[in-house]
Amino acid sequence: MEGIVKLHTGNLISLSEQELVDCNVHGEDQGCGGGLMDDAFKFIIKNGGLTTESGYPYTAEDGKCKPGSNSAATIKGYEDVPANNEAALMKAVANQPVSVAVDASSFQFYAGGVMTGSCGTELDHGIAAIGYGTASDGTKYWLMKNSWGTTWGENGYLRMEKDISDNKGMCGLAMEPSYPTE
Repeated sequence: MEGIVKLHTGNLISLSEQELVDCNVHGEDQGCGGGLMDDAFKFIIKNGGLTTESGYPYTAEDGKCKPGSNSAATIKGYEDVPANNEAALMKAVANQPVSVAVDASSFQFYAGGVMTGSCGTELDHGIAAIGYGTASDGTKYWLMKNSWGTTWGENGYLRMEKDISDNKGMCGLAMEPSYPTE
């Protein structure tokens, strides 16, 4: 959401993840227990947007919803990228950051380089696909922004092998991608 807001307004606003954790708990999403990106987008639309990170800071635990927060940014809708289709994902990422669900069990200790090899597809974590490229050894990769801070990975980013033989994508990244619309 921060990406589409920046693309449309020119302003990069750090939005509150904690507001989602605390307030988007009716239905499928369960705070720190997990949820789905599409359900988060639905909540944001119904809620009239999200407030800023500074106005509703992240605490890394479930808290009580603080209603009445001023909305700093909103979205009008969202689109699902066709499932299991890295070519369609690439087209979407060329236009804006895309939310992807992944099996994070294989990269918790990732420290750098292009992640290759096998990993699961039990989707349990959301990250943002923000670009793609080719490493010096010719390996194609997705550039992902994670939420675990700048001490993890490559300053908070991860490069995952692109166009693998499994159409679900590395760690399931092509299974349920979606993005907000402005």
